[in-house]
Amino acid sequence: MAMVNLNRRKFIQGAGAVLTLSALEVKGLSFRDAIKNFRVGLIGAGWYGKSDLFRLMQVRDVDVVALCDVDDNQLQEAGRLVSERQISKKVPKLYKDYREMLASHKFDLILIGTPDHWHARQAIDAMRSGAHLYLQKPISVDVLEGDAIWRAARKYNRKVQVGTQRRSTAHLIDAKKRVIESGLLGKISHVEMCCYYHMRKNGNPPIEQVPDFLDYELWTGPAPLRPYDGLPHGGWWRTFMAYGNGITGDMGMHMFDTVRWLLQLKWPKSVSAKGGIYVQKEGKSTIADTQTAIFEYEDLNCVWQHRTWGAAADPEYPWAFIIYGDKGTLKGSVMKYEFIPIGEGESIRKDVILEKEAFPKDLEEHRIELHTAPATRQHMLDLLSAIENNHLPVADIEEGYISTASCILANLSMKLNRPLIFDPVQKICVDDPEATQLLRRSYRSPWQHPY
Repeated sequence: MAMVNLNRRKFIQGAGAVLTLSALEVKGLSFRDAIKNFRVGLIGAGWYGKSDLFRLMQVRDVDVVALCDVDDNQLQEAGRLVSERQISKKVPKLYKDYREMLASHKFDLILIGTPDHWHARQAIDAMRSGAHLYLQKPISVDVLEGDAIWRAARKYNRKVQVGTQRRSTAHLIDAKKRVIESGLLGKISHVEMCCYYHMRKNGNPPIEQVPDFLDYELWTGPAPLRPYDGLPHGGWWRTFMAYGNGITGDMGMHMFDTVRWLLQLKWPKSVSAKGGIYVQKEGKSTIADTQTAIFEYEDLNCVWQHRTWGAAADPEYPWAFIIYGDKGTLKGSVMKYEFIPIGEGESIRKDVILEKEAFPKDLEEHRIELHTAPATRQHMLDLLSAIENNHLPVADIEEGYISTASCILANLSMKLNRPLIFDPVQKICVDDPEATQLLRRSYRSPWQHPY
């Protein structure tokens, strides 16, 4: 493989570059292929949308054509920051309405970093316009939205990488190969997953006038229109079920997707959950502060638990998975993994790779998650390879659909107080018409559900 012209950003340095180049070689993506100038757009130019875009720009000299956000302050800042990072120094075109942006340009790739209630409509419209996708998780706020995105991706032959970048996390890839695939765990019949972060916003801010720089009507879109009580950014929107899937559908979806990838699991046989607002009752929040969900497979249960109060069960693993085998245990998180054998054998531990030396600009970026940046870069490279070499990305939309829908089913089970069996072919909850009706949320007029 000839090393020509890929070094335009001078990112091929140090250990991080070795990982980057290895990813290219494994996927069969040549350096010559990598020169292609992708026309890129971003819908949702807040903190995480920009973070995803900046990781892409670190591994490919893309042409960021346009940005979209309903908050003009966020949009203007994003335009400035992107122009500083573009080789061309060009300021992207700026749009408030994503539909106008899609109609005005031809994109190769669209990144979607909007709140969850917008993902389905924007994803399908972007694919219909001709673009491949990087779609943040969870992919939808109801089960049938997710099915519609998956079917649209196959209909229009678009590659969709879901932002479940644990599948591209170096130390977890190592755990998959060294521990699970080598059989060190033996027979696996139980998994625990958890999140004990105190991340549930729970205030009582007063009703305010909507600021001039924010189009709150368009921000709300197909979701219920709540009285405006401050900027929804910064996690306030996540505290309402109107816009997302709670902590199970946010943090739990990450860990459940990781476990499914590690153990090669598909749809669970049944899903059950208990929980609610047990402790933090004083605020406006509508998401559960306590929840336990069970995803059942043949001879295997995957159990999720979150609490937004109290102490973590294991302070070293406050957001994690634990896979139990009859020969050992594997603990994993975004920061590290540990294999603990039963009886004889050596323990194995590996920490996250931060790539600070290879990508020193990371240290200057506001609010960057240094532990996540390397995985997101790998995720972007995998998506580019999928587009150019016609293979499914590692976090293909079908996988995102299964993980998202399973967590939504857990929320529905908690609401209905009974286990649910979802049939992904018939798109029903078996012998449960009431639950089947809840697989699709109502859209606020004039927006139309994509299913």
